[in-house]
Amino acid sequence: MQTLNIIARPQNTPFHLFKNSHSYSCRNLVFSFTVSCNLKTKKNGTLSTKIVDPGGAPSVSEGNINGGVPDTPPPQLKNKGGGFGLKRLSKKILSVLSNLPLAIGEMFAVAALMALGTFIDQGETPSYYFQKYPEENPILGFFTWRWVLTLGFDHMFSSPIFLGTLTLLGASLIACTYTTQIPLVKVARRWSFLQSAEAIRKQEYSDTLPRASIQDLGIILMGAGYEVFAKGPSLYAFKGLAGRFAPIGVHIALLLVMAGGTLSATGSFRGSVTVPQGLNFVVGDVLGPSGFLSTPLEEFNTEVHINKFSMEYYDSGEVSQFRSDISLFDLNGKELMRKTISVNDPLRYEGITIYQTDWSISALQVMKNDEGPFNLAMAPLKINGDKKLYGTFLPVGDSDSAQVKGISMLARDLQSIVLYDEEGKFAGVRRPNSKLPIEINGNKIVVVDAIGSTGLELKTDPGVPIVYAGFGALMLTTCISYLSHAQIWALQDGTTVFIGGKTNRAKGEFPDEMNRLLDQVPELVESSPSTQLDNTSG
Repeated sequence: MQTLNIIARPQNTPFHLFKNSHSYSCRNLVFSFTVSCNLKTKKNGTLSTKIVDPGGAPSVSEGNINGGVPDTPPPQLKNKGGGFGLKRLSKKILSVLSNLPLAIGEMFAVAALMALGTFIDQGETPSYYFQKYPEENPILGFFTWRWVLTLGFDHMFSSPIFLGTLTLLGASLIACTYTTQIPLVKVARRWSFLQSAEAIRKQEYSDTLPRASIQDLGIILMGAGYEVFAKGPSLYAFKGLAGRFAPIGVHIALLLVMAGGTLSATGSFRGSVTVPQGLNFVVGDVLGPSGFLSTPLEEFNTEVHINKFSMEYYDSGEVSQFRSDISLFDLNGKELMRKTISVNDPLRYEGITIYQTDWSISALQVMKNDEGPFNLAMAPLKINGDKKLYGTFLPVGDSDSAQVKGISMLARDLQSIVLYDEEGKFAGVRRPNSKLPIEINGNKIVVVDAIGSTGLELKTDPGVPIVYAGFGALMLTTCISYLSHAQIWALQDGTTVFIGGKTNRAKGEFPDEMNRLLDQVPELVESSPSTQLDNTSG
């Protein structure tokens, strides 16, 4: 059965229908209707529903009426629909990015690429990879030079695949912070009062004090370092809010480390050079860009002069340390800085760092029959192992002859020179600057000096301060994240106080702490009638 009662309107009178309203308006005529219906169900019999709307809708002007139906939907409905779709898409993207298994997979992918970049030599020429990863003998049956050069593994840390994975991991960290960590902090900062004993009993820890005052409990909690808030019979307290902020700090620190590392890989300059003592070079001639963000500095016009190169030795004769005394000059020849550098003690100037990394012997000065000195270039010789060996040759006799003979000289360092005669037989050993002559095949030879060359590595790395700041923040926030965020609720019901609490960490110690605090709450004691009478008579 259905019943419909409607107050009629005049014919041909326009009206405007308002969404979600059961009232109609036509100029000065307002009417309402009542609908009654009986619905039959299979199991529960008859269900009666009555909808009554006695109110009326506000009148509308004739200018907004056209046969009782609007020409087009209201503009705000269109915007709302489009915005809702965009909002849903944003939430879907954030939900996917903040997925924990995805973030863990991204971290493993970054770690695997970094390990692969350590295994594969970086920055070599294509011919080097052709020889080391040939197609005739692929590693693991498939890995050849094509993988290295096509995917950019020869410059792993600035390759698109590595930077893309790093960017995806950063997006996941930002999404997790936005969707999880920030809401947790907002909730933790609210003054949350529980108004029922049942809600308090549902907490991780709960207890009841039959004769106690909520004010006394609040004072004790304040003494234990809690922030306490009270409203009527309810109490809320918390401490360790910094532990809630710490995960956000950890994410920001990780983002700083990744941003700094990316800037170092794509925005730095690097180069190496071997310079004999007494010569110089220009910084910009040595440095080369490492990525698309590399921007030259004005200081690249600085000139580096090698004042002196020296070496130190162990008692066994092995090299223990080597140093370079270097000066920096501007375009006008003014000395800007001077320092003696060594391994692990570089020179830093305006974002440019010069490291001591290697050494060699560039030349040997000798006197022959009191003539000279002659500068003989020293050439590196290949030998087994990591030992260094340099050699040179001093011609004797007729230099125009087809078979030139001479004296061979070998050196492992700047301490001593080994000499051999024309037949290749050992002739003796001399120290540079000893001025002690040696007679070889009728020629008097004096080793005047051995000139060393310093091996330097230069680089600019704008990402280093950001990486250091990120690691410092990471260590600090990681320690702070171990602080427990504890929350306590209490409700006064007569003389009974209901207490409940929870914590995000130290769950084993939290009940012991709560028991210790509650033991300090004084018990309310009622005065006996006789005591009250005595006090009144007194």
